[in-house]
Amino acid sequence: MDVQALKKIANEVRKDIVTEVYYAKAGHPGGSLSSAEIYTYLYFEEMNVDPKDPKNPDRDRFVLSKGHTCPGLYAAMCERGYFDREELKTFRHIGARLQGHPSMHYLPGIDMSSGSLGQGISVAVGMALAAKLQGKSYRTYTLLGDGELEEGQVWEAAMFAGAKKLDNLCVIVDNNNLQIDGSITEVNNPYPIDKKFEAFNFNVLHADGQDFESLATSFARARELKGQPTVIICKTLKGKGVSFMENSVDWHGKAPNDEQYKIAMADLERIGEAL
Repeated sequence: MDVQALKKIANEVRKDIVTEVYYAKAGHPGGSLSSAEIYTYLYFEEMNVDPKDPKNPDRDRFVLSKGHTCPGLYAAMCERGYFDREELKTFRHIGARLQGHPSMHYLPGIDMSSGSLGQGISVAVGMALAAKLQGKSYRTYTLLGDGELEEGQVWEAAMFAGAKKLDNLCVIVDNNNLQIDGSITEVNNPYPIDKKFEAFNFNVLHADGQDFESLATSFARARELKGQPTVIICKTLKGKGVSFMENSVDWHGKAPNDEQYKIAMADLERIGEAL
């Protein structure tokens, strides 16, 4: 798929994110919007997955370690054909498949229930190890927030992955520099992120997380590298695409009201028209 087509899909993913959170009157738009290109690239280019066969044992696995940004994951899955767009409006509703954190018990295509920060990467490491032990060729991907790196469990998992040389594991960090209480440097500075992963025997790659050519280069390189797990540190802008949400910690975890929803959708419509 060409870059222009991917850009259009990512913009639709952003519209879907805003719609989900608006109809739920709750959710986490900021970190979902910052990851839109990452979700789009994973589901439309990188991962071997099939919405018609979501439990295929040879599929690639994806674990959303920062589970609160599942509006972005659901949006990408919707655009990929896992379910109809109208279902996005049921996000966070009682009895809905689109829970406030992803649940493998409700929605086919979700490989792991997640949301307790730090735990998703550990599960992903286990999946990658299982593939090695079973002689399977599938790859495992996991997306973390940069604030999530403050969790000690992340580094226990990284140490194990490096020690076991899990080169079928690709860790992605959404580095938008904001978490619920402010900038990550002010709350509990995890920098230098790259040097920390290097210390745990990871190949470290850097990407512009909102540029598809940069993402393509990094994911291709990750597949080529052998003998070590890989982390792709993706520089992003929190709230990307919505004027009043961009780089604002206020939009980590709240929903737009009626007027804000109209402004957000108008912003994204203009971006779509320009594409």
